[in-house]
Amino acid sequence: MTTELFFNGLISLVNDLSRQLPAEQRYQNLLKTLRGLFPCDACALLKLEQGFLIPLAINGLSEETLGRRFMITEHPRLEVILNSQSLVRFAADSTLPDPYDGLVGESDHQLHVHDCMGVTLYIDDKQTPWGVLTFDALAPGTFDNIEQQALQTFIALTEATVKAANLIVALENRVLKATQTQQAENSRFEMIGNCALMQALKHEISVVATSDLAVLILGETGVGKELVAHQIHAQSERDKNVMIYVNCAALPENIAESELFGHVKGAFSGANADRSGKFELADGGTIFLDEIGELPLALQAKILRTLQNGEIQRVGSDRHIKVDIRVIAATNRNLQQSVAEGQFRPDLYHRLAVYPIHVPALRERGKDVLLIAGLFLEKNKQRLNVRGLRLDNNAGNALLNYHWPGNIRELEHLLSRAALKAVAENADPKSVATISLRHLDIENHDQTVALLTTEAQTNEVPSRVDLKSQVDAFQTRLIEQKLNEHQGNLTKTAQALGLDKGNFHRLLKRLGMR
Repeated sequence: MTTELFFNGLISLVNDLSRQLPAEQRYQNLLKTLRGLFPCDACALLKLEQGFLIPLAINGLSEETLGRRFMITEHPRLEVILNSQSLVRFAADSTLPDPYDGLVGESDHQLHVHDCMGVTLYIDDKQTPWGVLTFDALAPGTFDNIEQQALQTFIALTEATVKAANLIVALENRVLKATQTQQAENSRFEMIGNCALMQALKHEISVVATSDLAVLILGETGVGKELVAHQIHAQSERDKNVMIYVNCAALPENIAESELFGHVKGAFSGANADRSGKFELADGGTIFLDEIGELPLALQAKILRTLQNGEIQRVGSDRHIKVDIRVIAATNRNLQQSVAEGQFRPDLYHRLAVYPIHVPALRERGKDVLLIAGLFLEKNKQRLNVRGLRLDNNAGNALLNYHWPGNIRELEHLLSRAALKAVAENADPKSVATISLRHLDIENHDQTVALLTTEAQTNEVPSRVDLKSQVDAFQTRLIEQKLNEHQGNLTKTAQALGLDKGNFHRLLKRLGMR
């Protein structure tokens, strides 16, 4: 590396410090410059959050790495780096597993890191680590002749870059009056995704969260509507109080009113004591009414009265109890159509849909599927207690090209099965298990598409068509075929069709198959 090249790289990064860039672009510019100045096959910038190192930017690693969350106690090399005050380099024959084994480069081969360095980054507080910067190379001895002074200069500039990004993000948050806390960002309800649709969704959440407006979350089954509800609550002023979850589809009709509004002793057979309902328990916080479209009309009227008056009445009691709640509802139904068909009260719909939010389907989110896959693979790695899990190129492309009728829930289950199969086939438990196309259950979707195409080609369409009966007939034949394939197992059949178990049972009932 020449002095001129080094200073040109530094000047480029210093210029970035004075520009208002998105944090992601700022970090990517940093790592691109790093790989141009120092010999390495991959580098990564990771932030420390509640016992995890979270990748903010990568260069030379597979895209799904960005979706991973590296638990420090599970990755001894990262733990060693964090516990050191200086640059750490690991010997080529180090027995400590490398977190990036199998994730470097585009090849489907088992590419293992042989030269590894890392340094802890400190921002303002020199006693509290902000995160780490890692350098990896496939060839032993790559870092033997690296210029230490130049590297230390670059590390200092990295810390300045992170500090600049933090200041800009803080400024933007102040302008938007976002109240998202560090706890919410790092909770198990983290939202992963960089596509334009997800950026717009996150913005919508930050806008509505600080108000007390009712929110109606719309989207297909499995897209993460409950996750959105948790984010709205976490970013609201009610975040210190509870969010009560209610699955409206699972409420038994005979005790639904008691579940929601509570009852007094003796109100009905079995009411042996006073009991608070979900609305009362949510006082001061948020109530999340999931699958709101499944509520019977009689119960809809009672919920409407609560939303209008801000009070509830326990079953068997004449006393009214005031409640202060924020209502978030969710559905995969077209509620406007349900209103038109008389299945949902229009006045309740307008009460709930003050601020509608649409959650995009997974097939609309492009490469986000790989980020989410990375998160699920890391979880499965910990659950299966293996050195690592990765996708080969064919498997990654298959995930990108699949239609995802069951959305994120389907992706999670599919990868859990695939990980189990890949680990079972892996002869060496100390090596990284690779998920290939044969481990994925994606062929079901192709069979369904082929079946639809065959139906269209072989059946003449009459001049007058009853579309609903035709669709019902096709659904019945398809379900019967899948039931036969899975020996009548309803759970496996629902999974094969990409349907939630509850929705599948309701579909069977509607079609007269149960």
